[in-house]
Amino acid sequence: MRRERVESDALRSVGYDPDRRILEIEFAAGTVYRYFDVPEALYAGLMTAASHGEFFSDHIRDAGFEYELR
Repeated sequence: MRRERVESDALRSVGYDPDRRILEIEFAAGTVYRYFDVPEALYAGLMTAASHGEFFSDHIRDAGFEYELR
């Protein structure tokens, strides 16, 4: 999956596959997580948020999405 770099202290890059509803996030430390069944609107919100890290913390991290470490 192709990821786009973001300006964030916490996140390095973000990718999204709308067909499979998979959100892929690379964190500043280099770890990559894939979150499953994520609505496209949530991805759009993450990408347009003033703070990508804060948006992730508030809307994705503890939202109950299944995920895997890549």
